[in-house]
Amino acid sequence: MKPRHFAIFLPDLGQGGAERMMANLSRGLFERGHRVDLVLCRKEGVYFDAIPPEVRIFDLGVGNPMLATKALVAYLEAEKPETMLSALNQPNTVAVWALAKSRHKPRVVIGIRNTLTEEAKHAKSLKLKVMPLFVKRYGPRADAVIAVSQGAADDFVQLTGMPASRVHVVYNPVIDDALLAGAKVRPEHPWFQEGQPPVVLGIGRLNTQKDFPTLLKAFAKVRAQRECRLMILGEGPDREALQAEAQALGFAADFQMPGFVSPPFGYMAHAGVFVLSSLFEGLPGVLIQALASGAPCVATDCPSGPREVLDGGRIGALIPMSDPVAMAAAISKALDGQLVEASTQDLQRFTMEAAVSGYEQVMTEGLP
Repeated sequence: MKPRHFAIFLPDLGQGGAERMMANLSRGLFERGHRVDLVLCRKEGVYFDAIPPEVRIFDLGVGNPMLATKALVAYLEAEKPETMLSALNQPNTVAVWALAKSRHKPRVVIGIRNTLTEEAKHAKSLKLKVMPLFVKRYGPRADAVIAVSQGAADDFVQLTGMPASRVHVVYNPVIDDALLAGAKVRPEHPWFQEGQPPVVLGIGRLNTQKDFPTLLKAFAKVRAQRECRLMILGEGPDREALQAEAQALGFAADFQMPGFVSPPFGYMAHAGVFVLSSLFEGLPGVLIQALASGAPCVATDCPSGPREVLDGGRIGALIPMSDPVAMAAAISKALDGQLVEASTQDLQRFTMEAAVSGYEQVMTEGLP
């Protein structure tokens, strides 16, 4: 394929899955011979080590992505990328605004990370509640859309009325050599040493979306029947409430929240079971990581992604949302070794190679 000039636009490289994915993607596109610019509202974050030195990093020096239009236009007119990719709701809107104002007109591809209508339904902030209105108005002005799952793609088409032919599904490049190598490393944490009770593991932002209270209730039921421990990796506004819930349920001594851990792959590989308890997702990368690490996996059948990842429940266990009884039963089956684990063939669609090929195809479509 002819080498191209791509720009990837993000607020920063902070701790989220989208930022990690875009760092991996920038490396993958560069390794295929493309010129890649990483355009950040502010040069902050934890994933810079994943980016080759040949990938140029542009710091727009803007704290709020919604105020970055002028700086982004200046970048576009000075550097003239052939395609610009953005990957989060606010940058997606700003990318379309910049396209309208810029004298240089790159192909603009926006990424959809969640089922937007579900995200708005459960949102506490006004910003997230009104985001579908922005997406409905400005989303169709992009040349193409890449959604992380078929469920997210269908939701976007229904919300915006954009022709389905311009909305593509490309799974995230979640599985790479670093993940596979990291899964072989046993964590130093004493709970993960040989001879210890199994650990039920959850990972994610401590917020409403991840519905960790249901996981705590389910764990309480499992722990009443067998010796086990619960660990949740991540940070967020619900930390104190979760700690209080564990205390009320009587298992505070067997519950830990160590905070954000990067990388978490060794924790996944040595857990008794990984549980995704979310109310909504786009494509849960952490679930794919856990599968690739070899962990038995339990996930809610939320919109959208887990059903696609677990192949309708053939792999792991797919359970109703907010149902601690069903979750407890699935956790017990996992700890008894009764769940089907993912094969190499099952995971191929989530590799860097597959994802970079998909992004490359959409980003170059129609270019001279």
